[in-house]
Amino acid sequence: MRYLVTGGAGFVGSNLAFALGSERKAFVTALDNFSSGNYRNLIGFSGDVIADEILSEGWFKKAGTVDAVFHEAAITDTTVADQKKMMEVNVEGFRNVLRFALESGVKKVIYASSAGVYGNGACPMKEDQSPTPENVYGFSKAMMDNAAGEFAAAHKEMTLVGLRYFNVYGPREYYKGHAASMMYQLYLQMKAGKRPRIFKFGEQMRDFVYIKDVIRANLNALDAEQSCVVNIAAGVPENFNRVIDCLNKAMKTDLDPEYFDNPYGFYQLKTQADMRRAKAHLNYRPEWKLEDGIADYVGILEKERRG
Repeated sequence: MRYLVTGGAGFVGSNLAFALGSERKAFVTALDNFSSGNYRNLIGFSGDVIADEILSEGWFKKAGTVDAVFHEAAITDTTVADQKKMMEVNVEGFRNVLRFALESGVKKVIYASSAGVYGNGACPMKEDQSPTPENVYGFSKAMMDNAAGEFAAAHKEMTLVGLRYFNVYGPREYYKGHAASMMYQLYLQMKAGKRPRIFKFGEQMRDFVYIKDVIRANLNALDAEQSCVVNIAAGVPENFNRVIDCLNKAMKTDLDPEYFDNPYGFYQLKTQADMRRAKAHLNYRPEWKLEDGIADYVGILEKERRG
């Protein structure tokens, strides 16, 4: 089997590229423009790499014939304010991937959507509730879901699976800087002996999902029998005080949080996924609880530091 992973040098994309090679024994081509992704994420990768823009058609022939496309390429920094750029890269870039799939005879496209489409909507968040994004990133993902639905209706021979990632954390996200997960940012602060800084009073809740569960969802999506959009999360909201407790336990530290005012005008106060569609369509059941995921992640980070 041959698969194309767009955004293959990024966080989810690189983890997925390795998993497809090792677990599915597939030949994988990673497409990335390396504007935010990092080549270090692909060290040891045995597939092919295409350096090009998602909006270009120059990579179509280079990618060749593939059995499925995993579309992870996007601007994922939710603080980016350039609305035109966000919409071009995320929405028009996705349409370009769909054009490639159609012209190449690809029957399955699995793409990254986001819990950002829900904004501060009611919890638990269900795939059929009206999108209420708080920023242009969430809006772009909602428009991608619309485009996917329209495309799937027009091309019933193809299966499109949208995965609405909630708060993903785990290895290979280091390059994202301030856009990396709070787990990683707090880990760095605590590793330096500093008190972990979080918004007052650490009670904001997130549905955190470990990268290994996200990869499992992507692999399961290969076997999806119909086009759909599903939530990918743990299904359990946790607050940031709990995250610090888990980090302290994993790192064998005892650092109290330092609270400060939230500077953002838009902010999701709580996210929680309804998991019924993911179970029904993908047979997806999260395996990693917060404490276990953080412990595994910290173990990997510590090993990397030791070299």
